[in-house]
Amino acid sequence: MKTDFDKVRFGPWALITGASSGIGREFARQLAQAGLNVALVARRLALLEEAGRLFEKDFGVKYRAIALDLSDEGFLKKLAEATADLDIGLVVSNAGDISPGAFLSKDRDELVCLLRLNTLTHLELAHHFGKKLASRGRGGLLFVGAMGSDKGVPYMASDAAARAYIQSLSQGLHAELKALGVHVTVVPAGPTETPVLAKLGLSPESMPMKPMKPEQCASEGLEALQANRPMMIPGRMNRIMKAVIPTSITRAMMVRMFTKSLAIKPPGLHSRAEV
Repeated sequence: MKTDFDKVRFGPWALITGASSGIGREFARQLAQAGLNVALVARRLALLEEAGRLFEKDFGVKYRAIALDLSDEGFLKKLAEATADLDIGLVVSNAGDISPGAFLSKDRDELVCLLRLNTLTHLELAHHFGKKLASRGRGGLLFVGAMGSDKGVPYMASDAAARAYIQSLSQGLHAELKALGVHVTVVPAGPTETPVLAKLGLSPESMPMKPMKPEQCASEGLEALQANRPMMIPGRMNRIMKAVIPTSITRAMMVRMFTKSLAIKPPGLHSRAEV
């Protein structure tokens, strides 16, 4: 990220959801390094406090740790109360989760809960804080999505569809809020070296292309936000792959990868006892 990050436009406080680990924590670290105070939101208070104390020590900023489950329907009221006294100029809406596997094998309630977390949470944050940013006449909303989600992802069908919602929401808001002084950017991240890889049954060593480091993802995302770009796919190779590989081939590759990594039996293959 550029060292001259605009603290006047995006400060003095930044709020980051999913800040306890992975990409969210890295966004928080880079924003703290740029001199913004950080409000850290996730379920695990101990990890938020640990990160906040480290940022305070290393960068001399203030922090506030807010333990919330953003899949709860009433989370916004609690978050609004916890941040009412803060002048928030930037919201990084990063929180989300996945449940990879065959769609028909999933529990319906689990799918609905994840859908709420992965879509409605972003809508509520954008609506509540978007009003505040518009009234300030400056600020930013940065959404973290997933590369390829707009094309459909087998064995992550609902999760990808939710990320496609985030991408569409963000790009629409980019056009709406530009005249109000609010920057809006979506970052559809490709494979990144975070705990999510383990959920997918993957490891950096087993993957054909080395996953991106969270540092690069956050840095490119924040640079794009400052330039008010509607979307930034982090990583030059990811952008090339997105541009040149047909969707049908990408889906076929994902079927092969996930049936192997998640030990899913390919459709149409049954044992004699199952026929």
